[in-house]
Amino acid sequence: MDNDNLDEATSHSDPEMHRVLEDLLSRDEDITARAVARLHPRINAASSITRSVERSRMLAKYQERQAEFRRWRGRPGKLSGVAAASALADRDVRIAELESQVALLTASHVAMIRAVGELGGFSKWAQFYESYSGSRDQLAQLGALPEATVELLPQRRPR
Repeated sequence: MDNDNLDEATSHSDPEMHRVLEDLLSRDEDITARAVARLHPRINAASSITRSVERSRMLAKYQERQAEFRRWRGRPGKLSGVAAASALADRDVRIAELESQVALLTASHVAMIRAVGELGGFSKWAQFYESYSGSRDQLAQLGALPEATVELLPQRRPR
C-alpha cells in the first residue's frame, strides 16, 4: 500500500490516530502503541490500540514507514546520551585513522617523487624505504604500492 492509500484508509477509520501517527513520524519519535495512547485525545491505554485489528494494522504500517525512513536516512532514531557519545567517539577514532593514512600517503608520494626524480628509478625508491619497513607494509595494505607483472622480452637475434 503506498502512502496515499495508507493516508486515505487511516483517515476514514480514526482521523485522530492518523494525526498522532503522522506527528510521531514527522518528529522521528519511536512509534509505539504506548506513545500513540499518550498523545491520542480519546485512547487512554496502549491495549486499546493493540486489541483493535484496524488500529493495530495502522500502527504496524506507520512503524514500517518509520523503519524505512530511518534506513533511508542511515541513522537510528533518537540515541541516548551514552550511545551518542560512543558513536561520536567511534567517528573521532575513524577520522584520526584516516588523517594518519593521508599523512602517510602524502609523505610516501613526496618521497617517491624525489627518489624517482633525483636518484633514477624505482630501485632507488625501494632502497629508500628499506629502513621504513613498517611504513612500506602499511602502504601495501592500503594498496598504495604499484603492482606490475614483469615479462621477459624475447632475445634479439644478432644481425
